[in-house]
Amino acid sequence: MLEATFVLIAVLILLLVTSAPIAVALGLTSLVYFYYFTLIPMTQVSERLFNALNSFPLMAIPFFILAANIMSRGGISRRLTDFGAAMVGHLRGGMAITTVLACMFFAAVSGSSPATVVAVGALMIPAMMRNGYPKEFSTGLVATSGSLGILIPPSIPLIVFGIATEQNIGDLFLAGILPGILAGVMLLGMAVFVAWKNGYGNAGEGFRMSNVDKLKAFRDAILALALPFLVLGGIYSGWFTPTEAAAVAVAYSLVVSLVIYREIKISQLWEVTLSSVKTSAMVMFIIANGILFTFVLASERIPGSISETITAWDLQPWQFLILVNILLLFVGCVMETSSAILILAPILLPIAMELGIDPIHFGIIVVMNLEIGMITPPLGLNLFVASGMSGMSVMRVAKAAIPSALVLLTALALVTFVPFFATAFV
Repeated sequence: MLEATFVLIAVLILLLVTSAPIAVALGLTSLVYFYYFTLIPMTQVSERLFNALNSFPLMAIPFFILAANIMSRGGISRRLTDFGAAMVGHLRGGMAITTVLACMFFAAVSGSSPATVVAVGALMIPAMMRNGYPKEFSTGLVATSGSLGILIPPSIPLIVFGIATEQNIGDLFLAGILPGILAGVMLLGMAVFVAWKNGYGNAGEGFRMSNVDKLKAFRDAILALALPFLVLGGIYSGWFTPTEAAAVAVAYSLVVSLVIYREIKISQLWEVTLSSVKTSAMVMFIIANGILFTFVLASERIPGSISETITAWDLQPWQFLILVNILLLFVGCVMETSSAILILAPILLPIAMELGIDPIHFGIIVVMNLEIGMITPPLGLNLFVASGMSGMSVMRVAKAAIPSALVLLTALALVTFVPFFATAFV
């Protein structure tokens, strides 16, 4: 019904303009639709919300969130950064290299961008400032490098994309490896160039270590370094599914943090678990309402209508991808990542497949766009996290992240128009 479509759009825009949380906006819009335009009893809405979360792959999300919190509190993230500092900290730009590498490693086990910013930023922002880096550069680099957490597998947004579009999550994880490494290497190059050009860092002062000390740093970090290989290796070798890998990550982190590193006590687990539950509940609430809203869109054939309209434009695949990138970069500025995927992926993917674009490649493009949205105002989540850690305003952090964001845009362009980066391992 055309009337229902207009009402849905009007209600959703009104709620978003009034600063309602995105999950609430999606849920209330869906309720309006069920109440006025269908014969479905309102009692079934709660059942649909429950069924939206009654999914085995979705169980990976709270497990990865818990694993990230345990690693952050249990000394794993600190040992990763200490090892990086031992290897390259004495070089000009070495601390910047350490920051990016630590973000890449932590992303490979946490699946969360904000968790990566917190875990690495708490250690590296003060360390970089002590070593002669400006506060703006340090904070902007951490905020941007932390966004790799939603691209390098295991990735929570890739899980959400797989569920929303019924694509294989293991294939999406494989496809995210090379683009994640590409973006990370490009950030490394930018960080070193800026450090050398501006003379950031006190090369050779306080960070040069003997080979014995480097070996000791490696020995201390080896269990932390092994975690990404355990999680990803287990998935790709077929030992366990992504959801089971998330549970393995929790168990491994617990053993290492409690028994071996002993940097977290059993009495502290309640606090860590409670924090993880709060974060998981927030994410799951967004996903449930997003899936409910997707059902509404499908009931009104909105995705099909949009698909038919765009297909009628007779676009070339590269033209469509340019339009998608522009749309998603804008959406990433104003909408939370999971919500954007749940709303837009079911609409855009059928069009992409109609044009012959590989669905796994398209999924990586979507996530990379929203990755950049994590560091763009007004709603870039990483900006708020980095702002809270550094004491800088959100806009100052956003301005500091501009050079790094341009690097990510370049990586996005490469992955968009060179599918090999996303499909090589798949």
